[in-house]
Amino acid sequence: MRTWAYAVVLIAGAAGANPRPLPFTYPTDSLAKGAVEIEQYVDLALLRAISPSSTRSQWYLPSAFQTELEIGLAERLELGLYLTFVPDPGEQLASKALFPGQGNGLKQRLRYLLANPGAWPIDVGVYGELVENEREIELEAKLLLQRRFGRVRIAANLSAEYELYFSDQREIVLDPSAGVTYEIAPSLHVGLDSWLRSEYPRNPPPPTRTFGLGPQAYLGPAVMMNFGKLWWAFAAYARITDTSHDLQPGEPYGPLYLRSLIGYDL
Repeated sequence: MRTWAYAVVLIAGAAGANPRPLPFTYPTDSLAKGAVEIEQYVDLALLRAISPSSTRSQWYLPSAFQTELEIGLAERLELGLYLTFVPDPGEQLASKALFPGQGNGLKQRLRYLLANPGAWPIDVGVYGELVENEREIELEAKLLLQRRFGRVRIAANLSAEYELYFSDQREIVLDPSAGVTYEIAPSLHVGLDSWLRSEYPRNPPPPTRTFGLGPQAYLGPAVMMNFGKLWWAFAAYARITDTSHDLQPGEPYGPLYLRSLIGYDL
């Protein structure tokens, strides 16, 4: 058993993959020039809807899928190409919520690290993304911050979106995230991850803010296992705002949110 564990550590240390210990919070690390990695996201959100057969409210667990191809374009510069898919739970439910922050379509993004890791007291990166889906065109920008203290890594993303809906609605979204991880071994990281989402419709602005507009924040434990060319990260997030709120059918922020992320170095 001890020999097997050492082998996993050695393989993980020699890997060319770029694992993400925190499923929501981006690190400043990027792929080397010419490297290619594929990542598969699966998100699950515990929400409520109406059962047409009983006309009663019930819990359900909708899913969202996102496939990303990451490409190292140059030193500290990375391109990401995404395909996103949110399946409809079907006609067995009514008054379903839109999956928070997800849609069916495409994404393209660039991530650039402003200096080599460790050159500055805090590693700083910038991130720009364009989204096209069935409801909107979206522009997103992130400022990526990271600091390492030995085996501890602290990361934060300051993020904002501008959404142009085909319905002529316009919306500003603030969705920062932050987390901390500890490297038990190169093959195993554990930590805490958090994220927040708050929407501000502009055309026209609503007369009052509802629960579904936020801000709503989530916090939860995260684990990442690195097997060399393959890695897997998982986190379970609990809503920590409006904890006494009685979730209604159609509202997008349930008490529990799960994200699984698998990456493979091509």
